[in-house]
Amino acid sequence: MSAGLAGGAAPVRRNWRLIAISIAAAVMAVFVAANAHFIYVAFTSQPDCVPHAKAAGMASGALRAADSAC
Repeated sequence: MSAGLAGGAAPVRRNWRLIAISIAAAVMAVFVAANAHFIYVAFTSQPDCVPHAKAAGMASGALRAADSAC
């Protein structure tokens, strides 16, 4: 008889396949929730107008918006 078992109790068997599937499902749920939040914020937020660093027709080197929405 094993010295580690008291009173003849069987050792606890873990179902590693179920644990692995549960962890994978939790990771996928977090991934889907984060992407859903990203899409929600992208469609509901409207950035404020900002002044452009360069007017149309100026020399190259400075960046500007392709089309002003303001």
